[in-house]
Amino acid sequence: MIIIPIVLALGVLGCVTGGQVVKVTTVEESRLDGLKEEDLARLEKIRKAIGHKGPDKSLKDVIKRTPNFSVAEYLLMHPERRGRAAADYRVGGYDVLSITVYEEEDLSREAVRVSADGYITFPLIGRLKVDGMTTSEIERLISYKLADGQYLLDAHVSVMVTQYNSKKYLVLGAVNNPGSYPLRGRERVLDAISRAGGIDFEEGGKKGMIIRTENPDTENERKIVINIDLQGLLKGSDQISNMFLSDRDVIYIPKAEHFYIIGQVKNPGSFTFTKGNITLVEAISMAGGFTPIAARNRTRIIRVEDGVEKIIEVKVDAITRAGKKIHDVPIKPDDVIVVPESFF
Repeated sequence: MIIIPIVLALGVLGCVTGGQVVKVTTVEESRLDGLKEEDLARLEKIRKAIGHKGPDKSLKDVIKRTPNFSVAEYLLMHPERRGRAAADYRVGGYDVLSITVYEEEDLSREAVRVSADGYITFPLIGRLKVDGMTTSEIERLISYKLADGQYLLDAHVSVMVTQYNSKKYLVLGAVNNPGSYPLRGRERVLDAISRAGGIDFEEGGKKGMIIRTENPDTENERKIVINIDLQGLLKGSDQISNMFLSDRDVIYIPKAEHFYIIGQVKNPGSFTFTKGNITLVEAISMAGGFTPIAARNRTRIIRVEDGVEKIIEVKVDAITRAGKKIHDVPIKPDDVIVVPESFF
């Protein structure tokens, strides 16, 4: 059996009278003795459930490696994102436009499709590059071209986007209808959440973030994470978090993180992280404490780190009775706490 120092993960734990308080070993089925058959079956079910979290875990890993900013920090770096101009929709390939020339109805056109490379064709003028332009800018361009060609002076032109196809955003996580949605003009975070069917509060919904692509399709392209006070936004106390959306944004509402307790506690099951840091002793208290036949000093935590499943063995009495709070073990998401039955 390989003994792995716990110091790296849990701080300086040391020893107390009676041996180590905490040690880590590789997983061996023989070390899960003292569990009933139903507990072993429950453990296997939990392992499978954790294994199915692959995509969500991968996204969280990407977020950890990506620069993170608060909304205030992001707007300080990009003050131009505060104004109305930041919300103006910019036309792109495959969008469909309705163009009205009030002085000359014969020139008006419905269902003008923008080509993949960003052009439209308009009577008398021919091909016009409209990619990246707002509807107001396209109106002025058509009016200028009609006057420049001596076709119609001072034309009043109206351009509307009737189909939004060029830009999209994703809504992922604890929402009722996660998926991809076309970005329409002046959409904000709350609009995106609404289109995704609202938040599934049974799954999570305590915090939110925007994963944004800056300088897309350039050598300076990068992704950043903008953290949102989701609860403040939903309650109306933090409207600054209701940001305008951009092409390729990913609105991510993380699902609640859980840990599990099986074996000899009064209320075994799945538990949600109600605060940032929970220790082993606190977790056992959340489960109602040990049963009278619990092998308290053979409590184990099954944890997967870097793809390796390990067991953290803890002598709980050495922490609680000896007042060794420094030895208490922080619980991590997806930890499985196992409390076997005493043989005596």
